[in-house]
Amino acid sequence: MAGPISAANACRSACLLRTSGPILTLADSAFNVNHTVMNQHAKIDAPAARAKVDIRHSTCPHDCPSACALDVEVIDDTSIGRVRGSKQQTYTAGVICAKVARYAERVHHPDRLTYPMFRVGPKGSGKFARISWDDALDEIAGRFDAAEREFGAESVWPYYYAGTMGLVMRDGINRLAHVKKYSRFYSTICSTIARVGFAAGTGKIAGVDPREMAVSDFVVIWGTNPVHTQVNVMTHAMRARKERGAKIAVVDVYNNETMKQADVKILVRPGTDGAFACGVMHVLFREGYADRDYMDRYTDFPNELEAHLKTRTPEWASAICGVPVEEIEAFARMVGQTKRTYFRLGYGFTRSRNGAAQMHAALCIPAVTGAWQHEGGGAFFNNFALWKFDESIIEGHDAIDSTTRRLDQSKIGRILTGDPAALHQGPPVKAMLIQNTNPMTVAPEQALVRRGFARNDLFVAVHEQFMTETAQMADIVLPATMFIEHDDLYYGGGHQHISVGAKLIEPPGECRSNHEVLRGLGRRLKVDHPAFEMSPRELIDATLRKSGHGGIAELEADLWRDLQPDFRTSHYLDGFAHKDGKFHFKADWTSVPLGNAGMMGAWDQMPSLPDHWAAIEEADEAHPFRLATSPSRSFLNTSFNETPSSQAREGAPSVMIHPDDAAKFGIADGDAVTLGNLRGETTLTAKVFDGVRRGVLIAESVHPNKSHIGGRGINMLTGAEAVAPVGGAAFHDNKVWVKKADADAIPTP
Repeated sequence: MAGPISAANACRSACLLRTSGPILTLADSAFNVNHTVMNQHAKIDAPAARAKVDIRHSTCPHDCPSACALDVEVIDDTSIGRVRGSKQQTYTAGVICAKVARYAERVHHPDRLTYPMFRVGPKGSGKFARISWDDALDEIAGRFDAAEREFGAESVWPYYYAGTMGLVMRDGINRLAHVKKYSRFYSTICSTIARVGFAAGTGKIAGVDPREMAVSDFVVIWGTNPVHTQVNVMTHAMRARKERGAKIAVVDVYNNETMKQADVKILVRPGTDGAFACGVMHVLFREGYADRDYMDRYTDFPNELEAHLKTRTPEWASAICGVPVEEIEAFARMVGQTKRTYFRLGYGFTRSRNGAAQMHAALCIPAVTGAWQHEGGGAFFNNFALWKFDESIIEGHDAIDSTTRRLDQSKIGRILTGDPAALHQGPPVKAMLIQNTNPMTVAPEQALVRRGFARNDLFVAVHEQFMTETAQMADIVLPATMFIEHDDLYYGGGHQHISVGAKLIEPPGECRSNHEVLRGLGRRLKVDHPAFEMSPRELIDATLRKSGHGGIAELEADLWRDLQPDFRTSHYLDGFAHKDGKFHFKADWTSVPLGNAGMMGAWDQMPSLPDHWAAIEEADEAHPFRLATSPSRSFLNTSFNETPSSQAREGAPSVMIHPDDAAKFGIADGDAVTLGNLRGETTLTAKVFDGVRRGVLIAESVHPNKSHIGGRGINMLTGAEAVAPVGGAAFHDNKVWVKKADADAIPTP
């Protein structure tokens, strides 16, 4: 092992820009990222080990609305065994997805990062050397201070997202930004668009108890593929089928694993759900299924809606969405004849440029039929309004300066390449700390993202569990804990429970939690805020008490606390959450009750009444296909990309194409094909599949860039334009061309 080196040599070796700095100690000057660490896969089947198993409780931390209640086998202070869904929590009901059931595969993965490293080769080379935590944090703090001195505090941008949904570990990074007046973070990648559409109708983001799916007579799963993404939806829908003979309908853009289990299959073209919804409501009014007494009491403009829908016939809708007229009418009649119809609306709406309007249109259907009045009827998307968490301590709200710019996370490529509008006409971003996200793979406009991260004048510190494609571009890489290795506070977006996820085992090597990293940086940056000196448990306790939920001990005693309101409240029987107490058929997009960074996109062109809003990226002669990048089953964004079982199940990146389209372009199943548009290109394998409409392509994602032929991933094709009315990224809304790949012409990074 090499001994200490001088600060100057260390900085040169690490390709850092400072002229002086801490002494850095190399473990190996040719250190490679594909290293082996001390913690191997747990051998949980040995009798001696099994005898020591202790069942402990936790909550899944990943970016999934299910936030499953978990029973975890704890082998010893550093090892876990199997993970199961807990039967003690009534939404999880003992069922979890396969990837989380295999969580020991992640925790004890031989490629986990276990000590800090600094770069010793060109950016992206993957060449790193080991350093101490003190030296790493000193370096980061020094670089942040240097950027602030030269370019101002806003040149530092703490960047994060939902690799963990725990409030302490996810949101604490905002406290650093607020106290230091660094550029703030505007969250747009996930749910913003759909949340706005739901709240436009109901007045808040909350709906019928999702467990009521089990007592429904017709469950409509729309814009979500829960077999892949929210397995518990299927638990309760299948219970309704088994116990009540309920029918299940699925509305989606391809015949996915959820649709394959449906009684009613509605295959729409991407971005046309609003047309389908209007065609359905036209039939409901035309054939006498509209509940006029309910609408008169609970909705705002039913007569105006009915008049508006006169021209939105099934024929009109079919021409736009591709669903045959007879299927639109049959679906409408089933909804109209079944009072207990439960609309389970999903996150697919939030991936389209017209997604807010589409969500609102779909949500209007149960208001027309009065399904909200009945147990097992109504609608649900997310329970955001239930938690009422006061995160002022975690996020340092007392230090917020509203004049400090908020940078849009989806526009990271534009921001890092100096786009003046994306930077709000302010200084360039010169230094970043990244936690809980992998923008080099998941962010849109990857060509710009790559250029931005390749800048030699950009300092990047990445706090991660594995050597992701973002970590490979870092100057400093820090090893992060996993959820069973720290304490945190969780909520379930797809249900109604809150919980404390307690630390169950010690982390491997030198891994530290997000909060520990922020505390260490806070001391070096001389921040003055009490939360930096509090423990995670103290932050959880203080947050719960400020939020009116009691303390941490009481919540731990409850395991998973059920916050579901009573039936009348959940079904809005005493009025909806708008000031007038009405469900709004007529959306006021300027006053949706959801925090935002101002009106964006073509918000002033949005339809107020339900309609098809043609704001999508329509196919054209040069780009004859519409591409949706739907979620895969065994990855969760890029979490689980590294686990062998998930890799084996997903295989190589592929794109689904209709047989007639494949024949037209001379493409056979298994051929390498290149997709492209003005943003970029990617090459992957064709999967000829008759479960899509013609002109539609589906690429289940997100695979690492390096898994794609040529090393360029699917987000080379996705855009970062702000989606109306308050921002968002339209990952499923892309026009592309396709051609059989020429092996000699495939670009490489």
